[in-house]
Amino acid sequence: MILNISAVLLFGAASVLAVRTKSAGGGAALVLFLFGFFAAGTGAYEPIHNLVQASADAIAELGN
Repeated sequence: MILNISAVLLFGAASVLAVRTKSAGGGAALVLFLFGFFAAGTGAYEPIHNLVQASADAIAELGN
């Protein structure tokens, strides 16, 4: 079964969780950066999007 989730939705939910649990580590900072990045859609969108897509593809291939 394939499940597609929007990156903005995924990082938004993770950001809310990080803020509510008062996480202050590097992982929370990365989640908040990625949420802001995907929400803003800046000029650097393409390289970071490609990196996230490649990571997701690599994780998906691990399951095969």
